[in-house]
Order: sequence, then C-alpha cells, then structure tokens
Amino acid sequence: MKSSNNFQKRRLISSYFSVVISINLVLFLVGVLGLIVLNSKKVADHFKEQIAFTIYINDNAKPIEIKQLQKSLSLRKETKSARFISKEEAAEIHANDIGEDFMEFLGYNPLLSSIDIYFFSEYVTPVFLAELKESFETREFVNEVVYDQPLLEILDENIKKITQGILGLSAVFILIAILLINSSIRLSIYSKRLIIKTMQLVGATKGFIRRPFIYKNLQLGFIGALIAFFELAYLFYEIDLRFPELSLLKNPLEPVIIFACIVVVGLIITGLSTFFATQRFLNLTTDAVN
Repeated sequence: MKSSNNFQKRRLISSYFSVVISINLVLFLVGVLGLIVLNSKKVADHFKEQIAFTIYINDNAKPIEIKQLQKSLSLRKETKSARFISKEEAAEIHANDIGEDFMEFLGYNPLLSSIDIYFFSEYVTPVFLAELKESFETREFVNEVVYDQPLLEILDENIKKITQGILGLSAVFILIAILLINSSIRLSIYSKRLIIKTMQLVGATKGFIRRPFIYKNLQLGFIGALIAFFELAYLFYEIDLRFPELSLLKNPLEPVIIFACIVVVGLIITGLSTFFATQRFLNLTTDAVN
C-alpha cells in the first residue's frame, strides 16, 4: 500500500513537472519570438534613418535662401537632422574618399553645396520622399534633389515581407503552444480520471470538481512563466552586452511588455486547457473512464 502511494506521488510529481517544463519551453520560445519582432523593427528603422535626402544648391543661391531652407527643414516634425555641406567641404570629403585631390588636375571645384536631411523612420516612405522631392525641385536655387529610391523601395518591400513572415511564425508558435500545453495538462488530468468520476458519483458539481484542477494548473502555469521570465531576462542581458547597438535595455518598457505577455498567454492557455480537459472527463460515462 505504501509503495503504491509512493508510486502515485512520483507519478503526480512527474505530471506536474512535465506541465511546468512544457509551459516554460513554449513561453520562452514565444518570448524570443517577441524579441525578434521588436528588434526587426528597430533594425529596419535604423536603416531607414540612414537614407539621406540630399538637396543640391546652385552656386548663385543667396546665403539667406540657404539658411531659410535649412531652418525650415530642421523645424519639420519629420526631420531627425539637417546638415549643410558647403562645396569646399564636399570637395574635401570627396578627395578623402578617392584618395587624391581631384581639384589639382581639374583646376576648379565642380561640386555643389548641399543639405543632407535624415528623417525619422516612420516618415521614410516612397510616397513621402517622392512628394517632398517634387516640391523642392520647383525652387529656382535648387539644382537637384537626390535620394536612394531603389534602396528605399527594396527596404520597404522587404520589411513588409519580414513582418508578415514573423507574424505567421508567431501564429504557428502560439498554435504549438496551445497543443503542447493542452496535451501535458490532459495527461496530468487523465491520471485522476477515476477520482473525478468518483466525486461525480457522490454528488459533487462539475464546477466544484473543476475548480482545484484549474487553480493547480494556473499555479503550474505561473511557475513555468516565472522560469521563462528569468531565462528571457538573462537572454536580454547577454544580447545587450554583446550587441549594445540594439539598445535592448534603453527602453525598459519593451522587455516589460514581453514579460507581461508571456505570463498572460501562459495563464490563459493553461486555464482554458484545464477547463476543456476536465470538461471532457466530466462528460464521460463511468464505463468510458475505465
């Protein structure tokens, strides 16, 4: 009898352990996926904000016109930075790039002064930059407006594809999470099917029988989520240490959102899985249980 009780206890502990591990692994993967989603946007935003929108100024432009243009550009809500580059500075930069002073054999400086504008990522779209280019090219002292349109279009298209792919992958992971956690919980409840049916036979209501199972598995779900929380916290720390340019911990709200989401997702999936698993056994006849 004692060995039988010990066996049942070991079996119970094993079922609890499998539920916690299943929940932990799934939630950890969901958290990693959330990390990828957030940082894929950061990487895309970083590249967008590196695209220069350059306005080349004619040599006959008045200094007051250039200053007014630069000031108006700097004050726009879309602008991250606007920098004026004189033709002398442009010549120096170009000479450093090619490794020789090209003006020595040309005898003059063919380059134009320019203003390099960098916009915040949310405004860097093909439509916005095309409209802006058209509006500036109508000014008499503007020679040309240039930006890397093919790169922007490719970047914009690829961002959409990557976002859709990640969302699709997220849906698959959530489905796997539901199936895996549900399977583990059903196995743990299956081992107590006789107890469930015995309680029903003595008059216990379905809600009364179901309640302790839900509470217990919610506790297991919370433990699994808590372990995933510490695993993700360590992962965040290591990534921030090795790749500081991502600035993972600069905005603490993002990790908090991910941690909160995995806890909520874990509790919801665990609670619903337990409810439907117990309901299934509660609806079985006595012969079917055996």
